Amino acid sequence: MTLIFTINMYPDTYLDSVLQMSGTREMEQSEGVQWASAAMSTVANIETLISRGFPSGELEGAGPGDLFIAVESLDASSGEIAIENAHRVMFAARNETNPMAEATPTSLDEALTRQPNSNIAIISVPGEYAALEAHKALANGLDVLLFSDGVTLEDEIALKDHAAARNLLVMGPGAGTAALAGIGLGFANVVRPGPVGVVAAAGTGAQEAMALLHRWGVGVSHVIGLGGRDLSDKIDGRMARLAIRALRNDPQTKVILFVSKPPSERVAKEVMALADGSPMVAAFMGIDMTTATPPGVTLANTLESGVLRTLEILGEPLPDTSEVAGPDIPSVLAKISADRTLIRGLYSGGTLCYEALVILAEAFSSPVYSNTPINKKLGMPAPADASILLDLGEEEYTRGRPHPMIDLDARISFLEEAGADPLVAVILMDLVLGHGAHPDPAAVFAPICQKIMEAGGPQIVVYVLGTDLDPQHYTSQVAALAKAGCLVPATNARAAILAAHLADRNASHETLA
Repeated sequence: MTLIFTINMYPDTYLDSVLQMSGTREMEQSEGVQWASAAMSTVANIETLISRGFPSGELEGAGPGDLFIAVESLDASSGEIAIENAHRVMFAARNETNPMAEATPTSLDEALTRQPNSNIAIISVPGEYAALEAHKALANGLDVLLFSDGVTLEDEIALKDHAAARNLLVMGPGAGTAALAGIGLGFANVVRPGPVGVVAAAGTGAQEAMALLHRWGVGVSHVIGLGGRDLSDKIDGRMARLAIRALRNDPQTKVILFVSKPPSERVAKEVMALADGSPMVAAFMGIDMTTATPPGVTLANTLESGVLRTLEILGEPLPDTSEVAGPDIPSVLAKISADRTLIRGLYSGGTLCYEALVILAEAFSSPVYSNTPINKKLGMPAPADASILLDLGEEEYTRGRPHPMIDLDARISFLEEAGADPLVAVILMDLVLGHGAHPDPAAVFAPICQKIMEAGGPQIVVYVLGTDLDPQHYTSQVAALAKAGCLVPATNARAAILAAHLADRNASHETLA
């Protein structure tokens, strides 16, 4: 088959990942199209295009600030029509704006001229430009949520030192979630105000904490994201230190809930000491529970237990975390044939994936492997017949496409593949709700899950992270999945425990109590 390669370049044009995805989807649905992508011209994306056969001459000089729309088609006419359709969809917002309205600002200075009372900047630009834009924002007295990845360690240190000198926050790089004074930033859930301040070196870890607090009757004062490297020896907890001091001085915050994947032991001890007797729960996933803590600090090794310890400090009643929506567990067990013994995890939330990995290492009788960076450092290549948890938000899966919280297509293919595997007993998934996420993920996944289970495939356990205040409505999402035959536990931790017991053939409601 001979394919025609067509590409349009848009120099100095940045569109966010949602618009890129909409253009890609529009082309993929066009007649005669075999492959399509609308994305920024990062080095990785350019390499992908060249490897697929797009002429390198047309890509010469392209940089990460340039947009491309590319398509492989059966004939030239199909490719041109697909690109026209993508252009129309992606630039519709610009074309439909009121002609009397001001054009979108093209620089931070221009934006501040129009809105001089701004106090925070959300920065999502290619990594090589992100540090410069963040420094500009700090120089203008703005706190920063730095969504961008690809920022060097040296630039992160310089940014956080700059912020500390001005008593400002740099949340990131790679910080996708924050909430300040009730205003959600990035991927954030809608939660009630309350007495808990969350400090998080983990994006979906922050979301799980704020969502569980809300669902269990306690609200949130602030959520301060740090970026995943802040608690490393090199970054030295620069933003964690500032965040803890800020929350200690906040009259609305009664307890600090500190959420992280395993931090540097030295840095963890130093930042916990900053509690200085104030109530703090340190939910460091997978940490040795015998680790010594300063006065006033309570240790937890999962997100769920971190929130439960926080409720205890506040004197709130503890919820029943063993509740599971969907069919009764014995009937689900009866559907799993004896030759099915593996677990396959398909996660959009990296922290949720890591929490499940930590739990399954204790609860499951067989080894579980993952593509999480920490698992990779352990040097654990997965055997072909192993249980595997995939964080599909890792760069190897998001290169050239939006995050799986937004773009569900990548997970659909993995779900269908796992559903056809005769050795998989349980598929374990998360659905993350909130601003920025897909508007109705259950409507997409429930029919696919039902089809897999009705065909005699693996049983499916889904954890829904969200609240009923979120646009997708937590209860409705859970109900749709349960109706399709999925098991929907109350927390991400309980989902991992349930998957382990199903695959080991000894699940019961009692084992989840």
